Amino acid sequence: MTPPVREWDAASYQRVSVPHEEWAKALLERLPLDGGETVLDAGSGTGRVTRMLVERLPEGKVVAVDGSEAMIKKVREVLRPSDEAFAADLTELRLEQPVDAVVSSAVFHWIADHETLFARMRAALRPGGRLEAQCGGAGNINALRETATRLASKEPFAPYVGEIGEVWNYAGPEETEQRLRAAGFTDVAKAWLQPWDVTPDEPAEFLRTICLGPYMDALPEELRDPFVAALLAAEEQPLVMHYVRLNISAVAA
Repeated sequence: MTPPVREWDAASYQRVSVPHEEWAKALLERLPLDGGETVLDAGSGTGRVTRMLVERLPEGKVVAVDGSEAMIKKVREVLRPSDEAFAADLTELRLEQPVDAVVSSAVFHWIADHETLFARMRAALRPGGRLEAQCGGAGNINALRETATRLASKEPFAPYVGEIGEVWNYAGPEETEQRLRAAGFTDVAKAWLQPWDVTPDEPAEFLRTICLGPYMDALPEELRDPFVAALLAAEEQPLVMHYVRLNISAVAA
């Protein structure tokens, strides 16, 4: 079951999510575009990927979708009148017309039900359309997650987050390829893992906004900063985030 959609701090996200831009650039290098296509940005966030798509589609159209109304408000700042943006759960997405391609950067690991997710992405695509995505994969930020889980079991945090459970879906390549094919993508669907270390410039804000959102949501305001501080104190400095990206490349049958 997919967790409730979070309302992100869009301003903070835009400021500290610089590593996401590097991931997005690498992602879009895999997608050939002539400039007149219609492309779905699935989980647009504040618009880092969306802006790149607008630049590459001078005669085309971008459809930006995100679960957060705050993110959609922000992403509209980079769109043209011919583009479109709306809030929706990606596992329930319905488009009036199929698109030529779907891109998604740093989103799919927030969605528990990848079977339904990939079925909706396939339904959004015309036959022969491409899905290019990357998200957290198997092994992603394992050390940090272990520290957060350990802290969550201790006072004064335990009454609020001790039983928070698994909030991310960090899948592996083989299971992802199987799900893609079952959802209606061709047999050449590919998924692979890519280690990618990140040293954030603002580690506390980065953790609060990017990584620890579910913990922040569960904690009362007065315990949020102490939780972030305790986690930072438990990690080697400077903080290095050992990300593992799950890359996805598939064609709709």
